[in-house]
Amino acid sequence: MKAIELHTPGDTGNLMIEELPIPEISESEILVQIKAVSINPVDVKTRAGKGVYGRLKDIQPLIIGWDIAGVVTKVGTGVSNFKEGDEVFGMVNFPGHGKAYAEYVAAPADQFALKPANISFEEAAAATLAALTAYQAIYQKAKVKPGDKVLIHAAAGGVGHFAVQLAKNVGAYVIGTSSPKNKNFVLSLGADEHADYHGNELEEKVHDVDFCLDAVGGDNIDRSLPLIKKGGTLISIPSGLNETVTEKAKALGINGYFFLVSSNGEDMNKIAKLLESGVLKAHVSQVFNFSEIAKAHQQIESGRTVGKVVVKW
Repeated sequence: MKAIELHTPGDTGNLMIEELPIPEISESEILVQIKAVSINPVDVKTRAGKGVYGRLKDIQPLIIGWDIAGVVTKVGTGVSNFKEGDEVFGMVNFPGHGKAYAEYVAAPADQFALKPANISFEEAAAATLAALTAYQAIYQKAKVKPGDKVLIHAAAGGVGHFAVQLAKNVGAYVIGTSSPKNKNFVLSLGADEHADYHGNELEEKVHDVDFCLDAVGGDNIDRSLPLIKKGGTLISIPSGLNETVTEKAKALGINGYFFLVSSNGEDMNKIAKLLESGVLKAHVSQVFNFSEIAKAHQQIESGRTVGKVVVKW
């Protein structure tokens, strides 16, 4: 099979297409022939030697990527919930060795869900790490309730565009930030308000927030904390970590957390139901062929991606 290996961290030229044996599976795994993979900021950071590269640096060959959608071609003897020919999707082995950038992936069956028939493989691949991050942060960590005022930064991005939809689904009042050119997209997702993150519009329009989901980090955390009411919550996901977020939040009477998504088939099944019902939709802005993996990474690095970038096999 063809796979994209990372021999040493660095720029996109370090992603090399190689020939490897099709992986064997254990009794608890399934073998999936890949139709599409999703590219995330953590992929780009890991390729460059940051992200989760520190966890994986001693693995050779190293195949990064975690978001997949495809067709089951082999089932482990201990697996009863999938069969050959099933169309599945999932985020596999995150933050470990996902091996998603390959024609075939072997991974634990309990990290997958059946792909809804009404969405494409590209849409399914897109609704994995980013959708799980938003789902786990909003529904499990923050436990957002009907009527809560929710601020979602980078609302036009991968995690953000799912977060807007999921927060609205529980009846929250949602404010999404983005550049002015993406205002209509953010509002089309269901956001009640839009705030331009340039200038002072954020500070002028937003106050008394119950929950803030921040996918930017750094100075954006400092801008966000004064907008959250006492007892509220800020979750920063690892696209830009600020090591003092918990201490800064606590000083203001706010709950501040880092958050790292984890692979979970049960959560994937819940996301599958939301996708099937149309409550949740993946916006795929660009699709590249596997030979264009460098271009896909460069698009993510631009910081201007609306929704998700997908690579198809």
